[in-house]
Amino acid sequence: MTQITTPSPSPALGQLSEDAARTPRQAATGRLVGVDLARGLAVFGMFAAHVGPDPSRGGVTGYLMELCYGRSSALFAVLAGVTLVIIAGRRTPRTGRDGRQACGKIVIRSLILLALGTALSMTGTSIDVILAYYGLCFLLALPFARLRANTLAAVAAVWALAGPQLLYAIQTQLHGSGWAQTIAAHDPVARLSGEDGVLELLFTGDYPALAWMPFVLAGMALGRLDLASAAVRIRLAVLGPALALLGYGGSWLAFRLFPGIVASTGAPQAWWSDTGGSPTGNTPAWLLVASPHSETTLSILGNTGIAVTVVVAALAAMDHCPRLRRFAAPVIAVGSMSLTAYVLHIAAIGALGTEELPDNSALPVLLAFIVTVMILAFTWSRFFQRGPLEHLLAGATKLARHIQ
Repeated sequence: MTQITTPSPSPALGQLSEDAARTPRQAATGRLVGVDLARGLAVFGMFAAHVGPDPSRGGVTGYLMELCYGRSSALFAVLAGVTLVIIAGRRTPRTGRDGRQACGKIVIRSLILLALGTALSMTGTSIDVILAYYGLCFLLALPFARLRANTLAAVAAVWALAGPQLLYAIQTQLHGSGWAQTIAAHDPVARLSGEDGVLELLFTGDYPALAWMPFVLAGMALGRLDLASAAVRIRLAVLGPALALLGYGGSWLAFRLFPGIVASTGAPQAWWSDTGGSPTGNTPAWLLVASPHSETTLSILGNTGIAVTVVVAALAAMDHCPRLRRFAAPVIAVGSMSLTAYVLHIAAIGALGTEELPDNSALPVLLAFIVTVMILAFTWSRFFQRGPLEHLLAGATKLARHIQ
């Protein structure tokens, strides 16, 4: 394990790190367990988005549910970027044979996530499974794996500025044309699953890689920093809220300056929320909203700011509140085996049919999901170093050792 002076963040979704997921007691001695805590919170945010009460109910519960929508998946994507640089060499990128083997491990994990995400999409639930999109993002991130933190941050910023506009142009061309159907007819992934073909994963799906790559790149930049440094954390504690203010505040200001945005989009709360509805048409005004699933520049800035703030807060809480660390041990355990937790909850939703329950039953179901996964993860971590699916992933990546 790494020394306490230069600890490494734990693996993100898919347990991509070289190191096994330790028990909470082991983690406390040599890892930035705040990263595991942030990932555990992201898991619960996914649960809330999938089985929790409808945010439109209003009140404190509705507000909390709305905060989970889209933002938890963005947090996962940022943490996934942290993981990628752990594999590629955290502070100093791996080169030569070690570098090629690291790339091989990323490719293997990417292909497994693509296959697993496609399989889960075929189960018939209404959940928008994100794993296949993550797998593609990991592949697209490979050319950037050896860049320094400042360069990665610059690439993420440029992509966040240009990607959504390019995505809008592509979607406009695809809308109403026969191109998408023609491409999907020759796409083996789309033919196998009935959805999530390459075109959908890149441009037209619920988490299009063209718009979600800035999250991964920002996470890679984050992972290249010395997250144990107080000075780095202070800068990030300023940067996170600033990005959130720029994203959501910028959209709020645009709504006030250009009242026609509401009429064009049909979504009056879209400067921060999905509850106001989706766009009524393929309109350029939609590029000025910041709702979490809008895939706009302002949305990416706001969600990245939230993700950075959560990570920094979790790191600080774990370092300065020992009692909170003990109390949060079950959440940390969930974060250390997030792939297993994510797949289990999708399987449980399909088996129990919880997506069809009335809204007044949603909160107890959500709490039951959270408590059950915490108990299972915490108990498992007492006896095993990795979660079940994380163990299988680690075994599969051993094939990369044959790369010369």
